[in-house]
Amino acid sequence: MNTAIIFLKSEKKRSFIKNDQVENIKIVADDYDDHQEKNLARMYKAIHQLNEIDKALIFYYLQDYSGKEIAENMGITEVNARVKLNRAKEKLKQLI
Repeated sequence: MNTAIIFLKSEKKRSFIKNDQVENIKIVADDYDDHQEKNLARMYKAIHQLNEIDKALIFYYLQDYSGKEIAENMGITEVNARVKLNRAKEKLKQLI
């Protein structure tokens, strides 16, 4: 879907795509964007319901920090960081 959206944005006119086909693709892309935005908003709302430590763990995870990096930044062991992260992810799943 993203490839199609990028394709349409970068190449506005293609001789082999008819205008009605382009309109149909744009409608689908708009629906997809709205759906993504709603899911993202729901996720952030759920994250803000977590306690401070769980929030920090989730945000580190979302920024692609490794378990070792998370542990170093939070001052805990790597095993403890992974356990706490898994628990935070489970809480987040329940909230979503």
